[in-house]
Amino acid sequence: MKDETVTFSLDNDQEDDMKKILSLVYDALKEKGYNPVNQIVGYILSEDPTYITTYNNARSLVRKIDRDYLLQVMVKNYLGE
Repeated sequence: MKDETVTFSLDNDQEDDMKKILSLVYDALKEKGYNPVNQIVGYILSEDPTYITTYNNARSLVRKIDRDYLLQVMVKNYLGE
């Protein structure tokens, strides 16, 4: 087993696409009366798509997002990098 740090590279186009998808999912959840942040967090933690409504194809859209990549971007943004 190697003791090396794995590095990741962020692709701005991927990040923009992910943001668009999350915005659409957020809007669909809000329109259906859900707390969008809670539902999206539930999905991220569990990968259970039933946290996301099928309204406006939101469930299908959110499954296009790589959760590991999403978490990486979230940490990057939280830390201001």
